[in-house]
Amino acid sequence: MTGHVMNSAEWRKLPLFAGLSEEENGCLEQGEEIHVPAGEMVAREGAPADYFYVILEGEIRVSKIYGGQEVVMAVHTAGKFFGEVPLLLDMPYFVDGRARIACRLLRYSKERFWTMMRMCPSVATEILRTMAARLRGLEGFSQQREKLVSLGTMAAGLAHELNNPASAARRAASELREAAARFPSLACHLNKRQLSPEHADALAQVQREMASHPRPSGSLDPLARSDREEHMADWLKRRGLADAWTLAGVFVTAGLDTAWLEQVAGRFPADALGDVLGWIAGTPTLEDLVQQVDHSTTRIAELVNAVKAYSQEGRAPLQEVDIHEGLDSTFTMLSHKLKHVTLTRDYDRTLPRIRAYGNELNQVWTNLIDNAIDAGGDRGEVRVRTSREDDHVVVEIHDNGTGIPKDIQPRLFEPFFTTKGVGKGTGLGLIISYRIVTDRHGGEIEFSSKPGDTTFVVRLPIKINGAKQKS
Repeated sequence: MTGHVMNSAEWRKLPLFAGLSEEENGCLEQGEEIHVPAGEMVAREGAPADYFYVILEGEIRVSKIYGGQEVVMAVHTAGKFFGEVPLLLDMPYFVDGRARIACRLLRYSKERFWTMMRMCPSVATEILRTMAARLRGLEGFSQQREKLVSLGTMAAGLAHELNNPASAARRAASELREAAARFPSLACHLNKRQLSPEHADALAQVQREMASHPRPSGSLDPLARSDREEHMADWLKRRGLADAWTLAGVFVTAGLDTAWLEQVAGRFPADALGDVLGWIAGTPTLEDLVQQVDHSTTRIAELVNAVKAYSQEGRAPLQEVDIHEGLDSTFTMLSHKLKHVTLTRDYDRTLPRIRAYGNELNQVWTNLIDNAIDAGGDRGEVRVRTSREDDHVVVEIHDNGTGIPKDIQPRLFEPFFTTKGVGKGTGLGLIISYRIVTDRHGGEIEFSSKPGDTTFVVRLPIKINGAKQKS
């Protein structure tokens, strides 16, 4: 393979980067172009997943060995990308990727992939949306599909969750540019007024007063806000201000009233009032937009960090684990399914860290919590409690669903047995969870169930003595 830095002008022609905004241009500095001859492997099953690829030219054949035979799972052509699944799951490549013909690829290291996910919400959204579709298509490929399917569901939800703050951030950034662009014009108008030093001091004092004025503690109901804006707009119109409604909205949001505006009007010449109010209204507008961008980007960072925490990205498989961190990252990953569920967390914060396989435990929490959410329906209740019993930590996951019928309870941990409808369950979640808890960690998993009250209990040793290492 040979590589060099790619011409960034070509990047924008790729479907993955088609939605890049000006604020996301940093994405165009993360990758490098490489050339791969026909027949060469770019991903090998079981090898560390170190790269994410975008195909510029050529075709990559994705395959997996089953029963000694190679099964072709997909052929990715120019414009497609691959390698995101093992990076997001923090796992080795689980398939082979080979250049079917000579290829030109855009390659991202693991570190630059995560940087791109943070910096570029539109790219992260597209990666997660595509990953969700691909993972759903992997059903039927080995027991490992259980984790892939659950991640596919969560990826679809995260794509939706990311889209909201990403759209809000882009909208606020656009409005911020427009608002900032108005300041030179406002400054020019004020300069033409040739305000006296006293008036200039008064303008600075008014801005300080406005900045220190307490904002409303809660949002106004639509009717009350409309009344206040109408009253303030009438006051502004009587003084000849053409943009009365725009200014009224800004001042009402800032918690100001016409009495305060009367005081301001008394400090300046009548013909300068419009420029003065336009100038001071710009400050809270900018502050609000900056806060919107900050809030949106913070939410994006939280979601990306939740993906990293869930996958235990960058950590050794066996590690010191805080049970609560794993549970909380799982809740974040499942947040799209928790919108209509009452969630209660009863944590014993004195619990010690345990030595465990963090990403595997997260798969257990995902399976059990996802089942609890589905059992409760739209108005379900899920309660998660942690405690200590001697040299074990205990996690209890409770739901108020219809319960598990007694006649099928003995079969619950059988492979491929599911109580969900056709196409909705793989029948592998609980058996995989059972093996992770018992075989890998030397722990116990049990349940009790009756209508309106189902509880799964997981007991994990604080010191993982007899657990089996991965081969």
